[in-house]
Amino acid sequence: MKVIKSGTELRLYSDNLETFDKIPAGFYSISFGTMTGWSLEVAPALEVKEKVYGVNSDKVSKVLKAFKRSNKNLGVILSGDKGIGKSLTARMISIKAAALGYPVIIVSTYIPGIASFLNSIEQECVVLMDEFDKTFGSRNEDSNTISDPQTEMLSLFDGISSGKKLFIVTCNDLYGVSSFLVNRPGRFHYHFRFDYPTADGIYEYLHDKGITDKEIRKVIEFSHKVQLNYDCLHAIAFELEDGGEFEDAINDLNIINMNEQIYNITVYFTDGAMLRAKQKLNLFSSEETSTDFFDKELRAIGRITYVPSDVSDFNGKEVLTPSHCTWDIDDDLKSALNAENNDFLTPTARESAEFWSKQRLDHVEFMLSESRNYKYTV
Repeated sequence: MKVIKSGTELRLYSDNLETFDKIPAGFYSISFGTMTGWSLEVAPALEVKEKVYGVNSDKVSKVLKAFKRSNKNLGVILSGDKGIGKSLTARMISIKAAALGYPVIIVSTYIPGIASFLNSIEQECVVLMDEFDKTFGSRNEDSNTISDPQTEMLSLFDGISSGKKLFIVTCNDLYGVSSFLVNRPGRFHYHFRFDYPTADGIYEYLHDKGITDKEIRKVIEFSHKVQLNYDCLHAIAFELEDGGEFEDAINDLNIINMNEQIYNITVYFTDGAMLRAKQKLNLFSSEETSTDFFDKELRAIGRITYVPSDVSDFNGKEVLTPSHCTWDIDDDLKSALNAENNDFLTPTARESAEFWSKQRLDHVEFMLSESRNYKYTV
């Protein structure tokens, strides 16, 4: 039997009781009971069992070196869509921190008062909050409080407690994170933004899985129309590893384009002129659509009309040829040029109208507006 005295109160425990001056290095989850109060429970150790893709290991070391140098709390935001490396990066930071002797506290649920409990831990530690925008959403349906969970955490992030902490926060929707946290390097020093795998990243992943170059090219072409995260690539590789073809695999996989996506659209003319625009499109749609183009003074120049599903891959780019789209100058410009008296056009406007009316379409390129590089070599 072991006896612990706290003030005037004595508590009895079994012989396997251990006491520490500090929380030992390792992984812990938070527990709360109305009768027992707050406590930490030993959690399974975080692991990374396979080759890591899409994660810059230098940033893992950078965070831990900065935390060691800092004399106050340090925060890191990892933002981006699901399945593109945020949680894996957070896990890698946490594993390395535990190896360096820090306890890692995993916060998976919001409980009113949790900020005060974490604030009471008077030693250096890591606090991991995965899917912060969801777990600490402003309208948390799992809690019986009207307070804003993120607002409750501000004083904790500000570092008033005596033991500095490394806060690692992942979020899928950056708009779900309080404006008092984003663009506030005093609270969160780092903000690592994650994007979908590039064509080179897709090639590396699938090539490592033993997929043939022929099938990899098909996957890369498909990724121009549907953003593929690493979860998707894992599922695709699983199907193709058995010698299947991508066309058969994708018809059965739970991978579809649910939303329109923003594309940078560039029209190239035969004499070298070009026009650019942005538009939300679903490149699987078979409904005719059009894209309007304007000059620097926001005067309408013309439009292309096409069927999005006709866009096809050519040398790693999504293109339309003149046989699959039409180019027309703006109706007002066309009417003005055909009128007997077009003196109402300024010299600049008249020159622009005459120039664009003579253009002949060469091709149109479509590229997802996210910063992705589709150049690849196989």
